[in-house]
Amino acid sequence: MRRREFVTFVSAAVVAWPLGLLAQQSGKIWRIGFIAHRYEGFYAPLFDGLRELGYVEGRNLIVERRYAEGHADRFPEFAAEMVRLKVDVIIVVTTPAALAAKKATTTIPIVHPAAIDPVGTGLIASLAHPGGNVTGLSILNAELSAKRLEVLKEVVPGLSRGALLWNAANPANTLAWKESEGAARALGVALQSQEVRDPKDFEGAFALMAQQRPDVLLVLQDALTLEYRKEIIAFALQMRLPSMFVGKEWVVEGGLMSYGDRLPERYRRAADLVDRILKGEKPADLPVEQPTKFELVINLKTAKAIELAIPPALLARADEVIE
Repeated sequence: MRRREFVTFVSAAVVAWPLGLLAQQSGKIWRIGFIAHRYEGFYAPLFDGLRELGYVEGRNLIVERRYAEGHADRFPEFAAEMVRLKVDVIIVVTTPAALAAKKATTTIPIVHPAAIDPVGTGLIASLAHPGGNVTGLSILNAELSAKRLEVLKEVVPGLSRGALLWNAANPANTLAWKESEGAARALGVALQSQEVRDPKDFEGAFALMAQQRPDVLLVLQDALTLEYRKEIIAFALQMRLPSMFVGKEWVVEGGLMSYGDRLPERYRRAADLVDRILKGEKPADLPVEQPTKFELVINLKTAKAIELAIPPALLARADEVIE
């Protein structure tokens, strides 16, 4: 049940259809590149937003979609293809794709709606002044680790050992792992690193966690872990393992809890950034935005399935409870 409404990003008001009419009158056909691991439903607000702003596929917009289907080594190939196609903007939804695109071009604007540590990975010079051809919205994976662990400690008072599942092939996750480990140490929790780098690694990570029997499971969200969220959720349920995720998408599909911002809203906001770029603004001058509102979502059905009691005080603070 929805407890409160959140606005994740502050955005300027736009007047959609008059802009669309102007675009149509100019006769300009825009071409956008879109690079991701695979299609996800929460990308829809991006394309819905573009349509609201007057960019309509089949009329004045062509979208070149490329999906790696778990094979991150294809991102450089996709990026090079976008350069050959002379797209007006490249949208990327994972840091390895963003790095590949930045290496392929210094002139085509790149928008990353879900950037993890964009400064640390070298995508931008700073959040306020990106300084190159990349802008977008950032994810606070590392910064929220302490809060997620605190919530888990409320649910598992005797928490002493946890496991963190993360994609070590994504350089953006390195800081998030280090900060998560530090946050755990401050809370008296020993955090075990469970690294995956490609799809074949999940089976081994699950087997190791089954042997080590951590008290809780945390997952760092990126394109790879999102792609395999069904398998991760199924493992946590099988092991009766209290789990904490980054976004509501995990909880809707059976995960126990999540704390973070809302992915659909950040993809809708990315449409506004693309619109501003197509109208002449430069990525170097568009600050990378950070979320300001977060939501705690709890799946009570999952809690009952793993025989875990959720404290009433925590349920009262939740923004949404799935029953």
